[in-house]
Amino acid sequence: MSRTPEARAPEARDPESVYARVREEVAARADLLWDVGLALHREPETAYEEHGASRLLADELEREGFRVERGVAGLPTAFAARAGRSGGGEGGTAGGRPCVALLMEYDALPLLGHACGHNLIAAAGLGAALAARAALGEGGDGTGGTLLAVGAPAEERGGGKVAEVAAGLFEGVDAALMFHPGVYDWRWAPLTASAQIRVGFHGRAAHPTGSPTEGIDALGALIQLFNALGVLHKRLPSGSHVQGIVTDGGRATNIVPEYAEGLFGLRGGTTAALEELVEELRTCARGVALATGTTVEVTDAAGRYEHFRDNDVLSGLFAGHLERSGITLSEPVAGVYLGSSDIGNVSTRVPAIHPFLAIMGADGSDHTPEFAEAAAGPRARRAMLAAAEALACTAVDVLLRPDVPERAWDRFREKAAAGL
Repeated sequence: MSRTPEARAPEARDPESVYARVREEVAARADLLWDVGLALHREPETAYEEHGASRLLADELEREGFRVERGVAGLPTAFAARAGRSGGGEGGTAGGRPCVALLMEYDALPLLGHACGHNLIAAAGLGAALAARAALGEGGDGTGGTLLAVGAPAEERGGGKVAEVAAGLFEGVDAALMFHPGVYDWRWAPLTASAQIRVGFHGRAAHPTGSPTEGIDALGALIQLFNALGVLHKRLPSGSHVQGIVTDGGRATNIVPEYAEGLFGLRGGTTAALEELVEELRTCARGVALATGTTVEVTDAAGRYEHFRDNDVLSGLFAGHLERSGITLSEPVAGVYLGSSDIGNVSTRVPAIHPFLAIMGADGSDHTPEFAEAAAGPRARRAMLAAAEALACTAVDVLLRPDVPERAWDRFREKAAAGL
């Protein structure tokens, strides 16, 4: 299966010839990549428990010459695999520039398995990394660049990429590339910023009949917060919303609850909009506490996901390569948002892409049993292989065409300055 990369490097400087080699390499590995995708699908592992998936992917990369570091960013199921003339370690690539990162997600959903298709993200990222290295040769065909394959656990809960960003794993990276299966063929992902906020009210317990005036009803305060947020929700901008649940409402009906707690999911069209919404929630909670005689605590329940900043230089290149497979990507429908992801935290630090490729019709939805079934179907195989090829070719662009990382960074800075 594996070819010797160095043996093919001398004629690899022309990007068109490298694209052709990439297509050959992906085709040669098609069955292997699909077997990997199906293996992950058969044995779904949820956030931070993806030991089998992480081992399978890291082993394949190591087998084909990548230098693999396991357990990066303090996460046992995360890894970073490098190919290039310079080595690297945790806390930054410490390799040659340019550096392109190919991202793999592989966590599943509780009870639903791979109903978000992360088995396909993993297989495509693996295929892109193997094909790009084989086509370019170790050391990026003499560019001195670095090819980085990143194993990113826990996208569905907690955010492995949040921890990897904090650990400096993406320092020195010029492009972060991945794809996501879905129900649309879209060039980029309209993904919002999100936060999980815990609100706890403290009151005073009492018997509701025997000493009703002694109680301070913490649950009543929490209910008032829901009411206040209902009013707030009516004036939120597009892409922003608040959804809450009661996680602690008391212990018995004959005791005034001395403590009540809610968990709130907040989303904002941009990271700045999310921060404003968090502050509005905090203000509402303090106002309710003042009005009800309770005290309140407002805390983050998990790491925050930032909004996704598409790099249209890179996503345009990806879309062009994808057309060779007969898939044409369109712009997202205005005003439609597809949730949140920790790729946002990467995209606000380095140029990144996160296109969607459909594996079922637009009348379907991810996070459903039907989508989980589709993630192991023939359309999923075609999308995964097409994505692997286009991702690898886009990585080649970054490594072989000096204008690409330069233009990508220029566009990144323009969007950052505009708050996009």
